[in-house]
Amino acid sequence: MTGKFEIRNPYDNALLQEVEFDDIQTVESSVQKVVSGRKDILKIPAFERSDILRNLAELIKQNAEELATIITEESGKTLSDSRVEIMRAINTTIASSEEARQISGEVLDSDAYPPARGRLGLACWRPMGTILCITPFNFPVNIAMHKIGPAFAAGNTILFKPALQNYPSSKLLTNLCYEAGITENVLQMVLPDIPDMGTLIKHDEVHAINFTGGTMAADAIAAQSGYKKLLFELGGNDPLIIMPDADVEKAIDTAINHRFAGAGQRCTAAKRVFIHNDVYNSARDMLVEKTSKLKVGNPREDDTFVGPVISGQSADAVMHTISKAIEGGATVTCGNKRDGNVIDPTILENITADSILMNEEVFGPVIPLYKFNDVDEIIPVINNSPYGLQAGMYTNDLSLARRMFEELEVGALAINDGPGFRAEHYPFGGVKHSGIGREGIKYAIREMSYIKTLVV
Repeated sequence: MTGKFEIRNPYDNALLQEVEFDDIQTVESSVQKVVSGRKDILKIPAFERSDILRNLAELIKQNAEELATIITEESGKTLSDSRVEIMRAINTTIASSEEARQISGEVLDSDAYPPARGRLGLACWRPMGTILCITPFNFPVNIAMHKIGPAFAAGNTILFKPALQNYPSSKLLTNLCYEAGITENVLQMVLPDIPDMGTLIKHDEVHAINFTGGTMAADAIAAQSGYKKLLFELGGNDPLIIMPDADVEKAIDTAINHRFAGAGQRCTAAKRVFIHNDVYNSARDMLVEKTSKLKVGNPREDDTFVGPVISGQSADAVMHTISKAIEGGATVTCGNKRDGNVIDPTILENITADSILMNEEVFGPVIPLYKFNDVDEIIPVINNSPYGLQAGMYTNDLSLARRMFEELEVGALAINDGPGFRAEHYPFGGVKHSGIGREGIKYAIREMSYIKTLVV
C-alpha cells in the first residue's frame, strides 16, 4: 500500500496533481533496471554519449516554454525566473555533452623514484556504477541536469529522485532524456516515501549519492550511506560586502537580484549584506527605494519579480525568523508583510552579530543589513557561520580582494558580483556545513568516477 502526495500551486493553493509514492517493490525494480544497464552504457562510446546529451539539450530548448510554465505552476517561481532556469539547463546539458569527449587521465613514469623499474602507469577515470541523484524544489530542471548530465557523460547509470513538488517537470525531463537516447535501463526516476528512501540510500547497488538540499537531510543520508561516495551541495548563509570604492548602485542591484529573485529560496542568495559605514546610508536608501518598486504577487505574470515561497510552512518559518530578529532589536525598513505564501521583500537594519538572521539560513526574501568600518570587524562574523558556500564583494581594491579570498571560509568569492554568481562549468560547492565535493560539469564527472590504473 502506498501513500499519495498532493502537488499544489504555492500561489493560489490550487491542486495540480496527486502523485503516488513508489512502493519498495517498484523502487527495487528500478534499481535492478539500472543495474542491468551498466554493461549497456559501457558499450556506448564517449562520442555517442556526447551526441545523446546534445540531442537532449535541443529537446529541452524545443520544450522550454512548457517546462518553464510547469515550474512556475508547481514551485511558484516567477515565469521570467523559470525561463532563465531552462536557458541555464540547456547550457548545462551542452557542457555535459562537450565534457563527455574530454575525459582523460595521465601517464606516470615509475622511474620517478628508485629503483628504476621501466614501467608506465596509465591512470584512467572510470564510472562508479549507479548514482543516486537527489534534487531540491528550487531549480528542478537545471540542478537535475547538473547531476544527470555529468553522471551520464561519465558512463554511470542513474536513479533520479526529484523533490515531490516537482514531479510534473521532472517527469517531462525524464521523458525528454528517453527521447534523446538515454535508455530506461540507464535512467530511472524514483519516488519512494521517506522509510523506503532509507532503504534506497543503503542499497548495495547504489555506489554514490549526489544530493542538493538541506543539512538535516544530508545528515540522515550520510548516517545511512555507509562507504558510498557522497557529493553534497547544501545550504549557505552567503555574504555580500559593499566597500566605499564600490559602484554602489550596481551592488544594490546585485543584492536585489541575488536575494529577492526566486523569493530568496536559493542556497547562494545574498542572505547577509555588509555595508561600509562610509556608504551605508546612501546604499540603504537606494536598496529600500528600489525594493519598494518591485512587483510582488502572481508568478504567472511576466513582470512579477517576487512570487510565493514554496509552502505555508516555509512562509511561517520566514515570518517567525523576522519576528525573532525584531525582538532582538532589528528594525524594519521595508516589507514584513505576508499574503498567503507571498512575503513582501523585507529589509532589516540595526542587526548585531548574534542576530538570528546572521547565524541561521533564511530561505525567503529577507535582507539583514550590517554596518561596519573595517573588514577586520566582519571577517570573523562571516566565518562564524556553520556555512561556507559563496561570497560576493564589491570593491576595486585588488589587494583587499586577494586578502578576502584567502581569509573567508567559502567555496568561492565573486568580486564585483554577488554570492549567487554561478557559471555551469565553474567548480561549485562549499566548505563546512555547505557541502562535500564540487559540482560544475568537469568536476562533477570526476566526483562520480574513480581512478583505475593500468601498469605496463
